[in-house]
Amino acid sequence: MTTTYVIAGGCFWCLDAAYRQLNGVTEVLSCYTGGHTPNPSYEQVCTGATGHAEAVAVTFDPSVIPSEVILDAFFTMHDPTQLNRQGADVGTQYRSAMFPADPEQREVFQAAIERAGEWWPGTIVTTVEPLGEVFPAEEYHQDFFAKNPTQGYCLAVAVPKVNKVRAAFTKYLR
Repeated sequence: MTTTYVIAGGCFWCLDAAYRQLNGVTEVLSCYTGGHTPNPSYEQVCTGATGHAEAVAVTFDPSVIPSEVILDAFFTMHDPTQLNRQGADVGTQYRSAMFPADPEQREVFQAAIERAGEWWPGTIVTTVEPLGEVFPAEEYHQDFFAKNPTQGYCLAVAVPKVNKVRAAFTKYLR
């Protein structure tokens, strides 16, 4: 049986790339959620006017990789103390957010935020928001890093995040 977590922490290309290297992760979908515009496009989300976050829906097998590892990796690959931004990516679409599907996920997400607060200096600004409709991002965003490994943003931003997860979670690498 698999579990899916919908989480946002900056550009979805980075989250997607980092999660795809973990054993037990069976699917990663780059998507938009948390907004009010039906079926938004990337261009619309980039304006910040739709309310959506760039997110990923990470599906994993908890018998292979514990849910705590999925969430601790999330807090390793992005800075949850930056409000509505990750580095040079600025706007509510880049917010740090978790979207629980049910009350049990809400509790697991809250526990992960508390754990992250123990190792991140400053205040964790990650929000826990209701899971609304999830809109898949355009096809060219899916597995973007693998398709564009020499693209400038991937080299400058995604690679360091992927490397942080690789270093911290070697036991779970594919």
